[in-house]
Amino acid sequence: MQAPLYIRVFYSLLRGVGAGLLGFVVIAFLFSFWPIITAEFSYSVNSQVIDTRPAPVIALEKTTPIDIVAMEKATSIVQTQTEAQSLGVDSHFSIVVPKIDAKAKVIANVNTDNEKEYSEALKLGVAHAQGTYFPGQGKTIFLFSHSTNSAFNVERYFAVFYLLGKMEPRDKIVIFFADKKYEYEVTERKVVAANDTQWMSKDFGEETLILQTCTPPGTSWQRLLVFAKLVK
Repeated sequence: MQAPLYIRVFYSLLRGVGAGLLGFVVIAFLFSFWPIITAEFSYSVNSQVIDTRPAPVIALEKTTPIDIVAMEKATSIVQTQTEAQSLGVDSHFSIVVPKIDAKAKVIANVNTDNEKEYSEALKLGVAHAQGTYFPGQGKTIFLFSHSTNSAFNVERYFAVFYLLGKMEPRDKIVIFFADKKYEYEVTERKVVAANDTQWMSKDFGEETLILQTCTPPGTSWQRLLVFAKLVK
């Protein structure tokens, strides 16, 4: 027996609504989880693909010429600092004269025309004349210090050049400057007038170290100059 028309229409509508709701649920599900589904699918596929590419080569660290130079420089600095300390000075700017056992800090750029300034500097060490050059620059380096007429006053006047008159040609002088060591060899010595300052600006055509002190010791009558050339 066939159901009445209105019942059949009702069921048809009900099935249509159900199918629509089901479709909506499926679409909503896909919209919400599609990124996750595609990501998982992509990972699954890629993990099954055999990578036939050669394994990447891991570069080992290499010591470049620049690295070697830097290491050698650092080692040299440490060695110079250690040597200076063993001699009782620092490697910033110091002088060591082995023959007369003279060693002292060098005070840089001291104004030789300012008595107060150089007097203060000479209480601390040997003075480097302002306007003259520094070790390694290939020019004239001028250092000066007090003298004294008595060995008992050497410490009082910081007269490290007390025995400078004992220096002879080929005697060695060592200067530490900026963590480098410079060796000089005495070539000659001179006694000049107290007002003879030409030597500070004289160009010898090569790096020349000049040490000055007053002579006779304990006076300011004349100046004793010791000249030395750079050998190492």
